[in-house]
Amino acid sequence: MKVTINDVAKLCGVSMKTVSRVINNESSVRQATRDKVMTAVRELNYQPNLAARSLAGTNSYTIAYIYDNPNAYYIIDMQNGILNECRKKNFELLIHPCNAKSAGIIEEITDMIRSSRIAGVVLTPPFSEMPEVTSALNDMDVKFVRIISGHEKTDDVSPSIMVNDFVAAYDITQHLIDLGHSDIGFISGGKEHKSTTERIDGYKAALNDNNIKVQANLIIDGEYDFESGVQGANKLLKEKQAPSAIFACNDEIAAGALFASRLQNVQIPDKLSIVGFENSPFSRQTWPKITTADQPNQTIAERATNLLINTIQGQEIDELCEQFTPSLLVRDSSGKIS
Repeated sequence: MKVTINDVAKLCGVSMKTVSRVINNESSVRQATRDKVMTAVRELNYQPNLAARSLAGTNSYTIAYIYDNPNAYYIIDMQNGILNECRKKNFELLIHPCNAKSAGIIEEITDMIRSSRIAGVVLTPPFSEMPEVTSALNDMDVKFVRIISGHEKTDDVSPSIMVNDFVAAYDITQHLIDLGHSDIGFISGGKEHKSTTERIDGYKAALNDNNIKVQANLIIDGEYDFESGVQGANKLLKEKQAPSAIFACNDEIAAGALFASRLQNVQIPDKLSIVGFENSPFSRQTWPKITTADQPNQTIAERATNLLINTIQGQEIDELCEQFTPSLLVRDSSGKIS
């Protein structure tokens, strides 16, 4: 027979309401009682029916992850991080991919939230950087947390996780400069992502601080995909003064740049250094492995979800904004200028 909340209450000698408060992670329960209830939950292998909980009361126990991102590894890391935290807090997760450039995107998001009884939303770029999305969520009184690129907090619209792409990009560029490179190409990601702007700005700042001229012809527009790396590298290698290093805006672009360079018999890193960003599997699946910025996307997603659920449950939050700075991870794709 299926174990019920009543079975748990009887085993630990408390009311069903107390068990419910513990399962809902409410702060009003003493730690000793909480421990006793959770021991009974584990002993009986009790599995709360989250859908029934939502239908039976006014509270929803489902959060949504809304995304539009061409990088499959980023999406997987985000999903895994959000799911990890949902399981800890006994919440369900609805995953909703959509097109941020769609004319009806706001209506699509609001309809999904109403029909699915969503308690809160995790927003990643570009949605986290779209004021029309955050305004619509505020109008619906739906809690949300944003994962956004930036090195300074600019507003108090919601709890936020900030990723300091600027400093990380500065450090990667400085690494190349320290190896003796001054002609450094840059292949960007999509301009609708603030991370692209932050990474370009970090790259330019490092060049300027080292009295190296920023060469507009060495900055190539692209998207966050492999093909942009191929096309961007081909353009850069055709320059009269070809760069001795390429900074790709993410690892997928870097893998594409490495592929194109190898097809032209350009030795990496002897004749050309290539660096990426994010430390995705792309950076470890190439030869040589790619120097990159280690961005802990799964941990970022876990922290964002923790912030969101705590906000939904009305818990006191010490910091409404946390910041992560990706760290330089040196591998074999970058070397001294020959």
